[in-house]
Amino acid sequence: MSLADSDRELVVEELGREPSRAEAALFENLWSEHCAYRSSRPLLSAFESEGERVVIGPGDDAAVIALPERADDDAGDGANEGTGATESGDGSRTCITMGIESHNHPSYVDPFDGAATGVGGIVRDTLSMGAYPIALADSLYFGEFGREHSRYLLEGVVEGISHYGNCIGVPTVAGSVDFHADYEGNPLVNVACVGLTNEERLVTAEAQEPGNKLVLVGNATGRDGLGGASFASEDLAEDAETEDRPAVQVGDPYAEKLLIEANEQLVDEGLIESARDLGAAGLGGASSELVAKGGLGAEIELERVHQREPNMSALEILLAESQERMCYEVDPENVDRVREIAERFDLGCSVIGDVTDGNYVCTHQDETVVDVDAHFLGEGAPMNDLPAAEPAQPDTDLPDADLEDAFDAVVSSPSTASKRWVYRQYDHEVGVRTSVGPGDDAAIIAIREANTGLAISSGAAPNWTAAAPYEGARAVALENATNIAATGATPLAAVDCLNGGNPEKSDVYGAFTGIVDGLADMCATLSTPVVGGNVSLYNDSVAGPIPPTPTLAMVGTKPGYDAPSLSVQAADESELLLVGDRALDGDDEVFSLGGSEYLAQFDGSDRFPALPSAPAELVETLAAVADDDATLAVHDVSHGGLAVALAEMVTDDAGLDVSIPASDPLGALFHEQPGRALIQTDSPAAVREAFDGIAPVVSLGSATDDGTLTLSVGDDQVTIAADEIRERRATIETELA
Repeated sequence: MSLADSDRELVVEELGREPSRAEAALFENLWSEHCAYRSSRPLLSAFESEGERVVIGPGDDAAVIALPERADDDAGDGANEGTGATESGDGSRTCITMGIESHNHPSYVDPFDGAATGVGGIVRDTLSMGAYPIALADSLYFGEFGREHSRYLLEGVVEGISHYGNCIGVPTVAGSVDFHADYEGNPLVNVACVGLTNEERLVTAEAQEPGNKLVLVGNATGRDGLGGASFASEDLAEDAETEDRPAVQVGDPYAEKLLIEANEQLVDEGLIESARDLGAAGLGGASSELVAKGGLGAEIELERVHQREPNMSALEILLAESQERMCYEVDPENVDRVREIAERFDLGCSVIGDVTDGNYVCTHQDETVVDVDAHFLGEGAPMNDLPAAEPAQPDTDLPDADLEDAFDAVVSSPSTASKRWVYRQYDHEVGVRTSVGPGDDAAIIAIREANTGLAISSGAAPNWTAAAPYEGARAVALENATNIAATGATPLAAVDCLNGGNPEKSDVYGAFTGIVDGLADMCATLSTPVVGGNVSLYNDSVAGPIPPTPTLAMVGTKPGYDAPSLSVQAADESELLLVGDRALDGDDEVFSLGGSEYLAQFDGSDRFPALPSAPAELVETLAAVADDDATLAVHDVSHGGLAVALAEMVTDDAGLDVSIPASDPLGALFHEQPGRALIQTDSPAAVREAFDGIAPVVSLGSATDDGTLTLSVGDDQVTIAADEIRERRATIETELA
């Protein structure tokens, strides 16, 4: 590890002396791109993060959002044992926390531990807000599925997520999996967590008062994960899998489960003044950031930290990223009770120092190894002023293909095929809150404390943002909102994980700027505040940069906990309608296939499709229609276009007879304009009336009872049974069985 010359000059000027070895390492890690957002922070002001329900926005370990309270006799009357959140009885609002983080480089070096500790870290971010974790969503991106190394990474990452999440008893209910050649040298693992609390139980990462104690609770500190923050801020080298292994943390989910329950009791008893989980830059990062946010300092005796390895140096104790650890600010008179609770849950507990009104000072064996201003350490990194080149627009190159061959290729593509192999390894029902689980447009979690259903959607679309960063990112936001609306919920808030390559390359930084602006613009249009997030840059390797990837995790709320079926129902009098397809609106249709799986399969390019003209009204109306009693089924249309959406709706008991009024079969079936939905309804006239002036509504056909999809476009026709569709869509399961 070494501090850059320009940064060292600033540090020397501030300190009036050369930094110690421990100080230089702290500055290197806390001023890294991973911690300081030196290249991205100037762009993040584009996001609107305020709203009437935003209790705590960006800047803390997780955001806090107040849920709408719905009056009902069945709303519940108090504590729900084992859920963590209770109605306080004093009128405080029920809240959720939202957070998201990346563990990209560690998951390339060690897929199992890299992904597992990503889950552990975002769960501890939830704990530090005084919340109980109730749901996880993971969005995963790998190289081409046909490559053995991509499958190796996929299997290891999924195993790591399932092992950790299942062991700690937090359901993984939503997410996405995408494959793209440009992730071959650098996969992405983005994990979001939703927690439950209320306003009376909130804790923040802002130190409160000099004289309070700093208490470290959890696993012992070892030498794993040293320099993880700086490692995450560099391109992956060709030998990263061997040379960077020490920078990857090793998780212990059973200790995390004990930490979850201990944290819950500490919060219930009001013993915590502030909290920060130990993640990037370890104890040095957590403790300095905690006091810096309060405008305070600290005096820490590093030898007091409970350690699992002998003879650890001051630098190792400060920067090790050993997992399952929390740093608490505790009133001196509550320290003994905190220690008792830690011992009850078989967790280590060390009183390591005091909050002060001076500098951030660390000693080791009576030697001062760190003495710096905490605010300068946490906030003093200069921002980068980088050139951004406008991404080139692709030329139009539309390959021709036989309709049936194209249908098979797109429906069976690993990116659009069933992800059942992935999510069946996750326990998505633990906690008895999951009403709609993975495999649907969005998951729904029952928040009985507020008598509210919470819909969760998470993902991005690398084909979209690779083709058109700005428009593709706008489409990602609209796509997640449409997923939420298809369950009958209205969007409430979102967090993002902005992944990009090396920002020092002007074309990469230009594309990254595009996804930031695109995501921000559409979320603002949807009146959905972006309340927090994570930035991961330097996702670049010898294979080249990743596609700009703006993962968005969005939540919405609805009355009740149910959703219309995604699958078509065998109902004689019903009609299948397509809502929102701009290209089918009139006789002069022009289909844009940019960013589509069809072009990925058949090697072509085109401009990105135009988005709906009234996206906010479309989402609001779709949510209302989805919740109507006359609606039998709703399914969002996105990746793979109409072909994939229709294939996913057919079951052994109910089929579809569909006729698409278009002269271009390939364009009609495979373009991926977001903001579209298929609606099976008993009242088509009411649906048309609801969307009048908002979005076009086209009748496609009706349900059958033969379990077959009959698809006619002009003179072309595809007929395929539900069991054959399942077989084609089982690509991942078949290959990995």
